[in-house]
Amino acid sequence: MILMEKIVIIGGKRLEGSVRIGGSKNAVLPIMAATLLSEGKYAIKNVPILRDVKTMLHLLESIGAEAEFSNHILQINTKNCSNLEAPYDLVKTMRASIYVLGPLVSRFGYAKVSLPGGCAWGPRPVNLHIEGLRKLGAEIKIDKGYIVARAKKLKGAYVSFDVPSVGATGNILMASVLAKGTTVIENAAKEPEISALARFLQKMGAHISGIGTERLEIEGVETLVPASTTVIPDRIEAGTFLIAGHLTGGDIKLEGSDPKHLTSVINKLRDSGALIEVGRNWVRIQSDGKIKPIDATTAVYPGFPTDMQAQWMALMSVAKGSSIITDTIFLDRFTHVAELQRLGADITLDHNVAVIKGVDYLSGAPVMSTDLRASACLILAGLVAKGRTDVSRIYHIDRGYERIEEKFKRLGAEIWRDQEKLVT
Repeated sequence: MILMEKIVIIGGKRLEGSVRIGGSKNAVLPIMAATLLSEGKYAIKNVPILRDVKTMLHLLESIGAEAEFSNHILQINTKNCSNLEAPYDLVKTMRASIYVLGPLVSRFGYAKVSLPGGCAWGPRPVNLHIEGLRKLGAEIKIDKGYIVARAKKLKGAYVSFDVPSVGATGNILMASVLAKGTTVIENAAKEPEISALARFLQKMGAHISGIGTERLEIEGVETLVPASTTVIPDRIEAGTFLIAGHLTGGDIKLEGSDPKHLTSVINKLRDSGALIEVGRNWVRIQSDGKIKPIDATTAVYPGFPTDMQAQWMALMSVAKGSSIITDTIFLDRFTHVAELQRLGADITLDHNVAVIKGVDYLSGAPVMSTDLRASACLILAGLVAKGRTDVSRIYHIDRGYERIEEKFKRLGAEIWRDQEKLVT
C-alpha cells in the first residue's frame, strides 16, 4: 500500500481577492545552470519552491555546488564543482536538466549528461542542443543513454535553428559566452525566460546583443564573474489564475505579475468576455461567468503559449458554444482530454486539433493528472464543476506551481490537499 497526495475540490465557489504570482520556473532553471559558468557565490531572489527547482538544486549539488535555499532566496557556491556528470536518476525526472550541458562543456571542456525525461507526453528531441554545440566545436557522442561532450575550447559559430527552441537557445547561449570569437544564434527563441537568462549572463560579464529578438549575437569573453538576480514572474502561473477568475465569474487581482508577458492570453480572455485591467506589475480580471467560445492556436512567443493550452481547454469546456484548439508546438499534448471528458466535457480530438462544444456544467469526479499543465487544467475544471473532484498524481502540479491549493483557498475556493491509498 502506497500513500500519495491528491487535491480535492468542491466546485462552484466564486473566486475573489488578490494573489501573488511566484517566480518563473522556466526562468530560474537555466539561471541556476548558468552558475556553473564561473566559480563563486551567487544569490538568486524570488525563487519558487517547486519540485523542479529542488531537482535542479540536487543536480548542481551532485556536480559539487553548495547551496542554501530559504525565504525564496537561493544562494549557490560553485567553487568546488568537479563531478562533470548529470546522472540518469536526476535527469529522467526533469528535462530542464539538460541545461547543464552547455555550461559544463564551456567551463570545463567536458560533460556527461543523461538523455532527459520529465514528461509523459511526446518526444522532444535534443538534436538542436547537440548540433548547436557541435557547431561551436564540441565533439559529442551518445554512449549508453548519455550525451558525452568534449571540447578544449569552444569557438564562436553561426547557429541557425530550424525551429525556435527555448531549451536549445538557452544551452547554446550559455555555451557561447566563454567561446572564442563571435557566435550568432539565428531563429532564437524570444521567450521572456530566455531574455532573463541573457540579462543574467550580462551581469556576469557576457557580451550579448539582440536580447528579445530572433537574432542573438554573443562575443565570447575569457572569464565571467558571479552575479545576483531576481527571477521574473511566472507568466504561466499568472495565466492559470486569470482563467480561474473567468471560469468562476470572479474578481481576481494578480500581484507581482508582468502583463507584458501575458499579451496573447489577456487578448484571448478579453475576446471571451472577461474584463481585464493592467498595471506595471499587476493584472485584474473581472467576469460575469458568461464565457464566449474563442479558438486558440499555440505558437512560439509572443503567440499563445502551449503551456496554456490545457488550461484554455478547461475554460472552453463551459463556454457558450463551440471552439477549436490547435497545438502546433507539441502535437500530442492532449492527455488531459480524456480526464476532462470524465467531468462531462464534450471534446473531439483529431491528432493535434481539439473541437470543444461547451456544456452547461461539469460534474465532479475522480481524475488523474498526467503532466504539469494537465494538472492545472483539471484543478481549474474542478473549481467550476458541480460536486467533488479528486485530482490524483499531483506531484506533477508541484513541479511548476507552489502550493497552488493554498492560493486558491485564499481566493475563496473549497480546496485542500489529502492523501489517497494506492494498491500495489
